[in-house]
Amino acid sequence: MVTMETAELETDLSLFKYDSLEQLPAAYRELDEAERTDRIETALAELGDDVVILGHNYQRREIVEHADFVGDSYQLSKEAAEADAEYVIFGGVTFMAESADIITDDEQTVILPSMEASCPMAGMAEALQVDAAWAEITAAAPDENIIPITYMNSYADLKAFCASQGGLVCTSSNAHRAFEWAFDRGDKVLFLPDKHLGENTAHRLGMEDAIAEWDPWDPEGKDAEEVAESDIILWDGYCQVHERFREEHIEQVRADDPDANVIVHPECRREVVEAADVAGSTATICDTVANAEPGDTWAIGTEIHLTRHLQRWHPEVNVLPLCGDACMDCNAMRQIDPNYLTWVLEELVAGRERNVIEVAPEEKELAQVALDRMLEI
Repeated sequence: MVTMETAELETDLSLFKYDSLEQLPAAYRELDEAERTDRIETALAELGDDVVILGHNYQRREIVEHADFVGDSYQLSKEAAEADAEYVIFGGVTFMAESADIITDDEQTVILPSMEASCPMAGMAEALQVDAAWAEITAAAPDENIIPITYMNSYADLKAFCASQGGLVCTSSNAHRAFEWAFDRGDKVLFLPDKHLGENTAHRLGMEDAIAEWDPWDPEGKDAEEVAESDIILWDGYCQVHERFREEHIEQVRADDPDANVIVHPECRREVVEAADVAGSTATICDTVANAEPGDTWAIGTEIHLTRHLQRWHPEVNVLPLCGDACMDCNAMRQIDPNYLTWVLEELVAGRERNVIEVAPEEKELAQVALDRMLEI
């Protein structure tokens, strides 16, 4: 473990934090869907109310169909906290399981079925890396109060770091309110890890001319003094799924069907958000399709599994993937293979806990502060 330079926190890179999580045993690797489904249902019947399964919107059908709750990451963590279950199995990625561990009771145990489910965007802003950048940026603006805001899609130690520096967490739905909260208390904002959500939020607030980008990967990039002149500093991170969408995808959809509507996630590039009819969180996307008139066409600019779920859930609406066959699934979410779900459930039946996610106490306490500040807004 390493002590941060600007905060009294010990942490490590996520690569080392979760290197002890277990791989799928060979006996589980060749299960077909029928056998797997039967074994999952048998295990769930035996475990009863002792377990709750959370399925993120981006999970494949074979996970979602076994989930007690389906939704976005923070919503699912709240559902877990309100549940009575001893075990919370999170069909999501590492930072989501961490958030569930922060929010749930100490008596509840959070399990992430696969060790490989690690969000690339969260990994673009490791807390130790941000700590080093923070030292540079704050030194370049010693008379300015900079407030850090981290998107929910980040590791627990970064949430804790932001809390220690007077900042908070936000979701895609309340990012604009988090910015307003920060500017009420400080002079500048450092937003991470998603530069596209940050830019879209700045535009929403009429602050598009106040942006600078901090690229931690480019030694020849802007220096701290130059970046610190701007009111909004965006970390150079992004979602690999949402960054693939382009304005020409929207143009093609409208050329094929002039009556088509387009809704995209605010993790998309600025020009894509500007060209769409609606931009919003996964909850907004789901609600928009649910409330659509029969026969309406909605092209969806987000992870492909949510689009497929919406096609199944709302057959009366013509739901299309915005970029057609080029639309991607999330390679991190893909790691929650239903065979992993079978394994961790059967291990619980046998009295063994596998792939437990547990946030360190001090880190958990501070991360909760960042979440509590979000709830204030």
